[in-house]
Amino acid sequence: MAIENAVAQELLVAGLRPKKTWYARLGKIAKKKPMGTVSAIVLSILLLMAIFANVIGRYDPIAAERVVGAALQEPSAAHWLGTDQSGRDVWARIIHGARISLYVGFIAVTIGVGVGVVVGLVSGYFMGWFDMLIQRVVDVVLGFPSLILLMALASVLEPSTQTAMVAISFIIWPGISRTIRAACLTVSQNQYVEAAQAIGASSTRIMFYHVTPQCFAPIIVLASVQIGFAIIIEASLSFLGLGTQPPTPSWGMMLSEGRRFIETAWWLGLFPGLAISLVVLSFNMMGDTLRDVLDPRLRGA
Repeated sequence: MAIENAVAQELLVAGLRPKKTWYARLGKIAKKKPMGTVSAIVLSILLLMAIFANVIGRYDPIAAERVVGAALQEPSAAHWLGTDQSGRDVWARIIHGARISLYVGFIAVTIGVGVGVVVGLVSGYFMGWFDMLIQRVVDVVLGFPSLILLMALASVLEPSTQTAMVAISFIIWPGISRTIRAACLTVSQNQYVEAAQAIGASSTRIMFYHVTPQCFAPIIVLASVQIGFAIIIEASLSFLGLGTQPPTPSWGMMLSEGRRFIETAWWLGLFPGLAISLVVLSFNMMGDTLRDVLDPRLRGA
């Protein structure tokens, strides 16, 4: 230890700093951003639970238990979170419902962010009449209330998990494109972009090799926050019967079913609601942490 300290001191005297290892950097971030650390742990546990749902679910989330008195059992050692009106284990349905929520959230946000990034880059880089046309389309989409627009899209298409993903991605991309457009307008004024243009680099290469890497920070932050938003929207559509269809377990559908038994079976609505709240809060805190870590102006905060 004394030798290592002496070496580090000599490097500092020489004007050099020893490079920090990746785990040392993670430890520093975890110490400075405890809420982000907690959210990362919660999301990691949730992801593992969703992956191994068949192992830890204990019961079939779809098939009803054919036992007299199995319906509407209170939480117990046999059924940790109780059973629903059909005798199905609530714990198993929540764990398997996490798969649906994460699946819809990640896929919908990937599609929405992908479309939004491409549109925002093209709009911000070329500007002119194309930029004006795209921004008017964005204004029209953003002008509609999100839930009303989602319900309209889900009503036109057949209600399903895939329909929910398409509808969610449709309302996500306009906001993403506007944010990326603003970042692109700033980055495009840098000298290295002008230098690339001067040596004859194509517009496609400039956008995706010079401009896009500088927009990674807002893209990552937006994506992490939008996943929580997508989970809420999926739950809302399932609650209204326009998303995931029974008997597939979904947190929103479980809330819808539990409202009929709110006075006699409180656990049916409480635990799905807690799951949605915990996951969305974790994604939001993760987005705040990523923003603080990736934004140079906030790294010292």
